Amino acid sequence: MRNKSIILLLLFAIVCAMASVNMPVPKGKKARKAKAGTIVVDSLLQGQAAGTGREDNEHIPDTTKMDSLQLAIYHHNKAIDDSIRADSMMRARSNGIDAPVKYSADDSLVYDAATGTAFLYGNAKVDYENMKLASDKVFMNLDSSTVRATGTADSAEEDGIKGRPLFTMGKDEYKSDTMAFNFKSKKGLIKGVYTEQQDGFLSGEVGKRDSSGVIYLQHGRYTTCDDPHPDFYIALSRAKVRPGKDVVFGPAYLVVADVPLPLAIPYGFFPFSKKYSSGFIMPNYGDENDRGFYLRDGGYYFAISDKWDLKLLGEIYTKGSWGVSAASNYRKRYRYSGSFLFSYQDSKTGDKGLPDFTEQESFKIQWSHRQDPKANPYSSLAASVNFATSSYERNNLNSMYNPQTLTQSTRTSSVSWSTNFSSIGLSLSATTNLAQNMRDSTIQMTLPDLNISLSRFYPFKRRHAVGKDRWYEKISMSYTGQLSNSISTKEDRLLHANLFKDWKNAFQHTIPVQANFTVFNYINVTPSFNFTDRMYSKKVLRGWDNVKQKEVVTDTTYGFHNVYNWSMSVGASTKLYGFWTPNRKLFGDRIQAIRHVITPQISFFYSPNFGARRYGYYDSYQYTDASGNVKLVEYSPYQDELYSVPGKYKTEMISWDVSNNIEMKVRSDKDSTGFRKISIIDELGASMSYNAAADYHRWSDLSMRLRLKWWKNYTFSMNAQFATYAYELDASGKPYVGNHTEWGYGRLPRFQGMSQNFSFTLNPEKLKKWFGHKEDKEDDQTDDDGDGPDTDIESNMDDDLEKGKHAAKKKRGNIAETDDNGYMRFNMPWSLTIGYGITMRENTAGRFNTKTMRYPYKFTQTLNFSGNIRISDGWNINFSSGYDFENHAMSMTTASLSRDLHCFNMSASVVLAPYTSYNFTFRCNASTLTDALKYDKRSGISNAVQWY
Repeated sequence: MRNKSIILLLLFAIVCAMASVNMPVPKGKKARKAKAGTIVVDSLLQGQAAGTGREDNEHIPDTTKMDSLQLAIYHHNKAIDDSIRADSMMRARSNGIDAPVKYSADDSLVYDAATGTAFLYGNAKVDYENMKLASDKVFMNLDSSTVRATGTADSAEEDGIKGRPLFTMGKDEYKSDTMAFNFKSKKGLIKGVYTEQQDGFLSGEVGKRDSSGVIYLQHGRYTTCDDPHPDFYIALSRAKVRPGKDVVFGPAYLVVADVPLPLAIPYGFFPFSKKYSSGFIMPNYGDENDRGFYLRDGGYYFAISDKWDLKLLGEIYTKGSWGVSAASNYRKRYRYSGSFLFSYQDSKTGDKGLPDFTEQESFKIQWSHRQDPKANPYSSLAASVNFATSSYERNNLNSMYNPQTLTQSTRTSSVSWSTNFSSIGLSLSATTNLAQNMRDSTIQMTLPDLNISLSRFYPFKRRHAVGKDRWYEKISMSYTGQLSNSISTKEDRLLHANLFKDWKNAFQHTIPVQANFTVFNYINVTPSFNFTDRMYSKKVLRGWDNVKQKEVVTDTTYGFHNVYNWSMSVGASTKLYGFWTPNRKLFGDRIQAIRHVITPQISFFYSPNFGARRYGYYDSYQYTDASGNVKLVEYSPYQDELYSVPGKYKTEMISWDVSNNIEMKVRSDKDSTGFRKISIIDELGASMSYNAAADYHRWSDLSMRLRLKWWKNYTFSMNAQFATYAYELDASGKPYVGNHTEWGYGRLPRFQGMSQNFSFTLNPEKLKKWFGHKEDKEDDQTDDDGDGPDTDIESNMDDDLEKGKHAAKKKRGNIAETDDNGYMRFNMPWSLTIGYGITMRENTAGRFNTKTMRYPYKFTQTLNFSGNIRISDGWNINFSSGYDFENHAMSMTTASLSRDLHCFNMSASVVLAPYTSYNFTFRCNASTLTDALKYDKRSGISNAVQWY
């Protein structure tokens, strides 16, 4: 009985062990709506992924709770299972699968146990290691480690194929019509392949992939156009693609709009590297009238590191001219960034040995440096250097017939460094400035310009103040020191100049002392005292040369020379307010009040006469002119120094200024407060002065200003000048400004002239706002009568124009827009800016009227206009011109036409005056081909073609 029980227990354990084993799916049986799963090699490996060697600990029983019989049965079964598992793992290694193969399908999954093939339908996905495959149909055979994917014909799709295979390996993606891939060898065959590499798109009829990831294409094409039917492409007979690196191709030709062009090359390559890489820069070729055929801008690019690079270029002409250039960019994150350029040219024109032969050497240096504000909040370094010899731009092909370059007569460069000590309010700065006149090769250079500044401080202020500030605690002072070393010379003399004889050296100190008091609670009084001291390194004495009959330098003394001056002033100002409330019975309740603000100011300025002999700032010499008259000439030995010399006349100046502002407050439903302010007169002011120490012409001219702001986007401003002293006639009847005032003759001050500028921009939105319907006005959220400063700066750049420039790149951008009734909506955004200026001045060169004691007035007018029109999406026209009223001719007129061709850009521009020229450019938009695939045609200067 006991033996029977033992036998029954053993049979029961064997049945349980066999029941725990998964059986394979029968042949031809479907698992409907199979969403996801993991395919393993052997069905006995339940709870263990194929090839992973890891068991599921949840299926291991606790042996500590078994008795001796159960433990014996467990060890017996485990030995059998380990043997079967070892055999399964050997078979898993034999078929080359080293990781789980994850799959999913929206429709169905069919597994054929006889052939070991799984069929996945409907948005099928297969993942293996770093490889992912998505397609409408996927056939997978684990015995041969192969997978095959195809799409499904579907007329509802745009291209007629539903679920094209998409194969992803790492960061590389490949679209195709049909794809076959081997997991073990990692080789594949692709038909109708399409892949994106950086800015370009590659496609081919047949492609093969080897184990290293290299793809070999047959009958392929390369383009930077993202459209499925590209506007252009380079047809490749065969190509080798290294993903993320480059593509090398054999014979190729260019195709534009499905039309093959006779532009072919035997071989070539395109780099795809997303990191810095060195390489050759292909030159462009063309011809130039004076120097012959050329190869330009060819060289080598050195990708030294992620922080800086180097580009070396050269150019050569058939008539002997040549040039080299070096350019570098550098950047250190959160520290600084900049660029540097050096270019040298040796230009030869004419035939050597003939009189018309010339040779010029020129160079150019550009340096730009910017420090990140986060690098050091207390110190900064900045540079903007743009120096070139006067002959460089004349010989540079890119600058020829460029109106902007040729009319730029002055170039400036600067290098500045500054630091501050916030704890004591001290700041230091050093600047090197260079101004270059390209017309006469004059250079003005300051090296260095050192500034020391101490911010305002209150020397008499109590450290622990109690109560109100005392009057002396409001006295403040500051200090500014400037050390300069400057020279003005020609280009060829700069390096040969003497530091003491040719350069000017000076040191200046400025100490202002001022205070601010309130008198009678309404008047602000501001007294000030200014002291300025100058230190010069030389003193120049002058005299008269009787032989040359001109002023000459007689002696130059080098050493320390101190020149100082001081002045004092006091000013007072206040504000007066006046209000007027209109009668509501007569004017209604719309006008609430009118406010008038008057701001009077008066000041007194005093400066002694520093031309006295005791100061030694001025000297004199005598000479006898050709008529035998003895004349005395006064001059200053320091008049040519950097900080000039103090004035030699005593000044006791009293100045006054008055300003008026008138505003009106009215009811308004547009404002949330229910009221708004309207400016009637934004400012109406006048100023004048009287110098009590002057011997004659003590009164200054009267200056008046008017500013009106009746519209938000336009401010009318006008400045006028009125002469105080009247014209008088000398013994010969010629007019001159005498010492008698106009009001002394019973006349008002003489009107000398005024100037006014007007600028306005017109566009369809403004016309619609002026003449549109009421519902259109309600959509306009801009309040033109808003109070306060206008922060919306008006520009002639129209928003619709800017959006339309690249509209061709948008999907369905070429489809016309229609209104609610189905009719095509007409829309041609445009913008027109008109600028008009007029100046009225006394014409002292005209005929003087002795009756009115006036000169005739001369009017000077300027008219400029510019605009842009967007004909359609991608078509833009820009123009600018003007009229010269003095010469009765049109001023500089320019016009340009640009066309955005989706992946290409075409532009044509013409300059009609003063340098007539034209330029036509046709280039690819993509950065990869922007310099490699373009055509540039210029008027009479060069014809440049690049395609390689």
